[in-house]
Amino acid sequence: MAVLHLYILWLEMFGWTRARVRAIFGTTREFAEASRVLAANQGLYNGFLAAGLLWGAVSGDLGVKVFFLLCVAIAGLYGAATVSRRILVVQTVPAVVALVAVLLGG
Repeated sequence: MAVLHLYILWLEMFGWTRARVRAIFGTTREFAEASRVLAANQGLYNGFLAAGLLWGAVSGDLGVKVFFLLCVAIAGLYGAATVSRRILVVQTVPAVVALVAVLLGG
């Protein structure tokens, strides 16, 4: 999960206006240029999620793992409801699967 959010950080903060990234998100050059700062803000948020997921993995702290996986799942639900249902598959489902695995593994 952390690697996914680091990748999204790169896409949104550094690659947002590149043709390949625009194709991934289905945006035009004009839209990408106009929304560059907003995308960078979203990328930074994804970086914080990645940091929290890595913190939980390294520390082994169950509470940290659960908190950040819930954050990812909830953000995915919101994104699926407001932006694209694809986010449900890309972000929410993996977060829920990871959360279940963490809770079962304790």
